[in-house]
Formats: sequence, C-alpha cells, structure tokens
Amino acid sequence: MPEKMENRLIRMQADLQKSLQKPVAKRSWMMVIDADKCIGCHACAVACMSENVSPPGVSYRVVKETEDGEYPEVKRFFMPTNCQQCENPPCIKGLPEDAYTLRPDGIVVFHYEKMRGKKLFEKVESQCPYSAVYYDSGEFYTADTPKLEPYETRPSYDYGDEWLRDGKGKSPVDAVRKCHFCLHRLESGMLPACVTTCVGGAMYFGDKNDPGSLVNELVEKRQTLRINESEGTGPRVIYLTGKVSTVETCLTCHG
Repeated sequence: MPEKMENRLIRMQADLQKSLQKPVAKRSWMMVIDADKCIGCHACAVACMSENVSPPGVSYRVVKETEDGEYPEVKRFFMPTNCQQCENPPCIKGLPEDAYTLRPDGIVVFHYEKMRGKKLFEKVESQCPYSAVYYDSGEFYTADTPKLEPYETRPSYDYGDEWLRDGKGKSPVDAVRKCHFCLHRLESGMLPACVTTCVGGAMYFGDKNDPGSLVNELVEKRQTLRINESEGTGPRVIYLTGKVSTVETCLTCHG
C-alpha cells in the first residue's frame, strides 16, 4: 500500500502548539504560499472577512489573478496576498511611535485608537509597497436594508482586543486596518483562518525559529520568492514557485 500522506493541517497545528510553549520573543511567525496549488476559489478571502468582520472596502486577504501566454496556450494564475508583516515595515515611516508595535514574533500591530483618519491612512497606504492596508469608513453591507444583520454587528478580535463597529464599544471605524496573521487565533492555539480554509492546500504557517517546522522544510526544499525583498522590507510571507507559477508569473501580480 502507498504510504499515507501527512495531513498538513495536523502537522502545522502540532508545530503551532510547540511554538506557543516558547516565550513570544523566541517565536518568529512565517506564512508560506504554494502558488502552484492555489485554485482561485477565494475561500481564504471569504474566511478572512468572516473571521475579522470586515466591512465594505476592507479585505485583509486578496487573491490576484493574471494570465500568461497566447491562445490556445493560455494559463491563468492565482496569487493570494496580504500584509507581509515586514521586518522593516515602510508603512510606519513617520508615524507616532505609539501608533504601532513591532512584536518580537514578527507581527506588525496597528493601534486603532492612534491610527485614525483618512489623511493618516493615505500616508500609510502610499508607503506600503504591497497595497495591504485599508481604511474602515464605517459602512455596512446591510446599511440600506431594514436592519443591520448580526454578522456585521458582532465583535471582531483584531490583535486580541474586542472591537464593535455599531458604536457600542471600542470601534475600528475610521482606523487603518490590515492583516495581523489572525493573532487572536494564534494566541488561542489556532492557525490563521485563511490557512485552515484553503481548499487547494496552498497555505502554510509556522515558526521560522523552529528548524523542524513544516514551513521551514518547504522553504529549504523549494525555490522561493519574497516580494520586494530587494527594497529591504524583510517580508514574512514567502511564495513557493514551480512549474506552473514561476518567479516571472508571480511578479506579474506582485511586482
């Protein structure tokens, strides 16, 4: 009988539990995306919006699409993207020091109470080479219906705090928002929503400081691409390239 394939989610969950036993300063989170496996279903984007109660105009996870070749030899590629949690994030340049935190595990935290206003958003947006930041304008999908639906008014837990967009508590409205690797899930022992929802098995997550982690195994074995790495940003999202999605096709979307 053929050898049973290892379940990637079970392996990553075990890796996560092991890393959570270490102090935060000893962890270094990393996301790995196998571009060859992405089927363009957008399940990761939907899961992300549901998990983070994202309003209109805010989508931490985006799946870009591009085509390569000429008829009849045309190929379509799907490239998931989100905040890269840069080690040297250009988006925070010139911001007050109390507006953000660079966590020792690599996650870039935006403090919503200090990151408010359209003008500040435009500054941050112009400095992010990944187009990964969004402005919460306070809109609701069900605003023009008889009532706001519970799925829009329920709390979200960005960065581990409780946020309410209906004015009944701390609110992310008017704030600059972005992906945070589902920090609230990580600290509760769960993988990011996009990783657990990926139908094609293209998403991986783990601790860069764990030599035995699945993410490190993949990065060591495969050709990789870090978007805009030459600019010194130090992205923590790494793309695996191969026969289908090459460096060239990846850069068509992300370059």
